[in-house]
Order: sequence, then C-alpha cells, then structure tokens
Amino acid sequence: MRALQYTEPGGSLTLVDLPDAEPPAQGAVLAVEATGLCRSDVHAWAGHDSDIVVGPHAGPGGTPATHVPGHELVGRVVAVGEGVDPAWVGRRATTPFVHACGSCAECLAGDGQVCRDQTQPGFTTQGSWAEQVVVRHATVNLVEVSEDVDGGAAALLGCRFATAYRGLVQRAQLRAGERVLVVGCGGVGLSAVMVAAALGAEVVAADVDARAVARAVELGAASTVTTAGLTPREVADAVLATGGSVAVSVDAVGRPGALDAGLLSLGRRGRHVQIGLVAAEPVVEVSRVVSHELALFGSHGMDARSYPELLELVTSGRLRPQDLVARWLPLDDAAGIEELVRAMDAGTAPVGVTMIRP
Repeated sequence: MRALQYTEPGGSLTLVDLPDAEPPAQGAVLAVEATGLCRSDVHAWAGHDSDIVVGPHAGPGGTPATHVPGHELVGRVVAVGEGVDPAWVGRRATTPFVHACGSCAECLAGDGQVCRDQTQPGFTTQGSWAEQVVVRHATVNLVEVSEDVDGGAAALLGCRFATAYRGLVQRAQLRAGERVLVVGCGGVGLSAVMVAAALGAEVVAADVDARAVARAVELGAASTVTTAGLTPREVADAVLATGGSVAVSVDAVGRPGALDAGLLSLGRRGRHVQIGLVAAEPVVEVSRVVSHELALFGSHGMDARSYPELLELVTSGRLRPQDLVARWLPLDDAAGIEELVRAMDAGTAPVGVTMIRP
C-alpha cells in the first residue's frame, strides 16, 4: 500500500510503498476513502507528541523509525482479525480517533474516549494518510456509515465534529436558545460553530483572523469578534456587546488568553469547554469560578456508542460537515500536503479544512 510518512520531527513527507496492513486479533483493516489534515497531525509532526518516536536511529537497535500521520477517516472494511464478525467486511465505516479497549472501567461505563488502555491511529500507531489503516478492537470502535453520507463529512466525524459535539452536548449540556462563544475558528472551532447552530444556539465566533470569523458567519455564527491585539478582558467586553454574557464558552485553539476570554464572557453558572491544547498551562481566575459557580469541562473525542446521535444530525441534513471542507488533495501530492502542514504550523494556512484522498 502507499502511505505518507516522515522520518524526523518537522521532516519532509514522503510517499512510500509499505506492506499491506494485516488485521490484528480483535482488529480490522479499512481501505481509506478519505482522511483529514487536522491541527493535531501538525502538532505531532512538529515533535510535540511524546507518543511518536521518529529518527534515523530511533528504532530498535538503532534502526530508522518512521511514522504515518492521520486519524480522521472513513473507509471500507477489507479484512478482520480473529474475534471480529466477518460480516463487517465490505461495510463502510468511520472510527473515533481514540480506539478504546472495551474492557477497562471507563469503557464499561461508556466513556471509551478516556480509555486507560487506548490507542490512537496517527499517534500511538500508524495512521490514515495511507491506502489502508488498522482499527484495533474493531467491534468497539467501528461505526457503520451509510453510503449516502458524504465522504468528507464521514471522515470529519472521527475527530473534529465528535470532539465538538461531545463538548457542547454531552459535557456542557448546551440547549437551544442559549448563547455560546467559540474562541478559535480553525477546524474544531468551526465544527463547534456548526454543531451549536444546528442545535439552535446563538453563536458568537472569535478569532484573530478576520477571514476565519467571516467563514464562521457563513457556517452559522450570529456574531463575531476579531481578537487580534485584544486582551482577554477586551475580548469579553466585545462579546458582551453582541448581546450579553454567554451560557457556554469553548476554547478550541489553546492560544494564550483564549481560556481567560471564555471564562470572562460567561454569565453566572456558565459552562466552559476546553478543547484546545495549550503550550503553557494558563492561570485560571479561581475566585471568579467560585463566585459565579462556573463549570470547566474537557472534551477529548467521543465514544463510538454515541455516534448514532451525531450521525442523525448529519443524515437529517441539520448538520453538513462537508461544508467545512475547503480543498481535496490526492495522497500522492506529498509536496502539496507538506506545504499545507508547514503553513498550519506557521499559522499562515488558508481558512478551511483540507481532506486527503488516497
């Protein structure tokens, strides 16, 4: 099979021929139909994920260690391992980016997204920027997708939309008619804008880039704040000027000041959802959290068993993840994909999501 791989942090992406994937016991192999280029892939490529070990002598006995990125995908099951129902072969499926083990206490409670024995394609295992990818514990992690669901939409359910949906619906308990602030209008942030709007919330979108907030309006935001040069307090004041405090805030970017802006924009008993990963741990104004009885939630993907409710939003037409896709690149355009990866790392990438088609 063909795959894109790199051999050192921040290194070149190279199209290579690798042996076809083999399904492990309890696992399956998918022929990849579509896969996303997510900011998490960029963080990992840049060397910010300790699970990924690459280098010319980083493998066993000083051998080269390489890595294939990619964790958002849709494909068709082409092989299953021992313990997996053969009826899965031929079915179209997606999968959460967290592959749950299915047997730990968290999994048994329905919280596979925080499985203590999880694996993650593109991070702890080889990923989906390839013609094939392995799904471990397939019975727990495969989610069947009907043929009429757009390929880009189906792939984006694996990370961005699942994370946004769980954060807003299952963690913050967002209700129709509530005001919600989304700070950071990249892939996850725009997914949150779309999910919140589909659920009937009034969305305020904030980002340093005026192009990003303009795109947020096209995708359902009612109001926007361009945050370039503003302090968190000034961002919050601008949010309040759009119609008052918000019931829910989402930090979808993790940049300095984003969490503060979200907390300062919340009304009493507001709920904050932290999705963006931070480079340095922020200082939280605990006195405000206490006096306003604010709640702070993390969101890290979503258990496969919760996907039917998200898929219902998609199949009903209320949520169209494919509208977030700005461009498609073929897997063999290694130079074009690498150019976008480097632009995302530098903060100069064009607005919108990039999809890769093997």
